Amino acid sequence: MDRKNFLTKTTLAGGAVLFARFPAYTPAKKKIRFGVIADLHHDIMHDAPERLSAFISAMNQEKPDFILQMGDFCYPKKENQPLMDIWNRFSGPRYHVIGNHDTDGGFTREQVVEFWKAKGKYYSFDSNGFHFVILDGNEHNSSKSRPPGYARYISSTQLQWLQEDLAATALPTIVCCHQGLDNDAGGLENGTLLRYTLEQANQRGKHKVILVLSGHHHQDYYNLINGIHYVQINSASYQWLGEKYKETRYSADIDKTHPWIKYTVPYKEPLWATIEITDNGSITIKGRKTIFVGTTPEQLGVNPVEYIYPIVPYISDRNLVI
Repeated sequence: MDRKNFLTKTTLAGGAVLFARFPAYTPAKKKIRFGVIADLHHDIMHDAPERLSAFISAMNQEKPDFILQMGDFCYPKKENQPLMDIWNRFSGPRYHVIGNHDTDGGFTREQVVEFWKAKGKYYSFDSNGFHFVILDGNEHNSSKSRPPGYARYISSTQLQWLQEDLAATALPTIVCCHQGLDNDAGGLENGTLLRYTLEQANQRGKHKVILVLSGHHHQDYYNLINGIHYVQINSASYQWLGEKYKETRYSADIDKTHPWIKYTVPYKEPLWATIEITDNGSITIKGRKTIFVGTTPEQLGVNPVEYIYPIVPYISDRNLVI
């Protein structure tokens, strides 16, 4: 998560239930159901293990085909192994996306991959007749004109890999990246190029790329751009508000051991979503809802225009038609 505002290039952003129909797409003959959690921020939140435990317990009961975390999970240090032990309690396949904060403290993405036992910095896999692409949006843009802050870029090497990966599959495809592809400030620096790459894979009458998932922005929004659904998965933990709106929302002891929490507006209970894509060409997202801990952004006088989309403690239910 970059602690800045961001803008969207698209003019279509919807509410909880949105529909779009693309007759060129031939649905898969099976369905896929998976659980997704984003931006846990174990190294900021004092209760991240409890939040992750709740997610894992729910997933072991619901038994989705796999689970996925969308980045900003935890630093790759031995003190965080207990969190990984909780993650590994899920009885099915587990997949990772690298976030920009996972390397805070001088860690490398290679160390993150090793610690998490991830498949790679970027990779793809098939499940139940669907193709999933995991991108690494944390590569460095060597241009002198790049904006300051965290690296948020897809290199030419990874882009070529993506093009070849998309060309090699005939399956309906879901793309996952920590940073959003559908916004300007705060999302991928070359997000337009990435969107164009996905749209090119959908040429010649075949609607291959159907859904793009991102985390990073700690918000709840949806965009439809040139026939592809873009869904932002809200943080499991909080929205960052910064120095101007700092407030001690837990005990003095927690504030002492986890001093960054005061700059956030936490969610009382953890957020996550379950996503199902069915053989009739529908995408169903079931999210969770909670309340803020302490003073709400509205009560603090936060200007909503600065965040574009509302700051909300939930992940919306959505029904999208491919």
